[in-house]
Amino acid sequence: MRKLQVQGVHHITLTGADRQTSIDFWEGVLGMPFVFDQPNLDDPDEGHLYFDPGDGRLITIFTNESRKPMHSRTPTDPGCVHHLAFNVSRATWLQVTERLEARGIGHSGPKDRGFMDSIYFKDPLGLLIELATYKFEPPMGASHADVMIEAHRIRVEAGDHHIAEVHLADAIERLVERRQSTLSDDRAPKDPYRKG
Repeated sequence: MRKLQVQGVHHITLTGADRQTSIDFWEGVLGMPFVFDQPNLDDPDEGHLYFDPGDGRLITIFTNESRKPMHSRTPTDPGCVHHLAFNVSRATWLQVTERLEARGIGHSGPKDRGFMDSIYFKDPLGLLIELATYKFEPPMGASHADVMIEAHRIRVEAGDHHIAEVHLADAIERLVERRQSTLSDDRAPKDPYRKG
């Protein structure tokens, strides 16, 4: 047997209600450019809207003018989507509470997740949305996932409950040491302020 190796999310498609609700939320609240729309090629009664979440991938929505929002919270049974999380800059994340409240949108308030900060709220159809910002930037040539894998290893080695800032900082240091060449024979921490 061989794996079917994936290389990233191509797109996520959600079942929406009417067209304007989708445009007003995905573009009007979350700022995702409305890229294009066309009929759903599998169902002529539905539209298919495409939005760019900011990384060049796609979020697509099937719409039908006869559908209306029907959930205060979408189902969370096994096999259902619990929530969608989107990355925002730290500057934007610091404004999320104020901007949601200006629209009268209820939210969870800020949540410290150790390696990121998050806030949760529901879209007009009851889907839980998370806006998250990492507490770190990966070193050049590394991804956020590279840092998270290394931080997890450090956390497990230390016997700690969850990833925290100290694990992230140490992970970044390890990744830099592995990936960058240096003229130094000894890259251990030093104290240039020591007297003597």
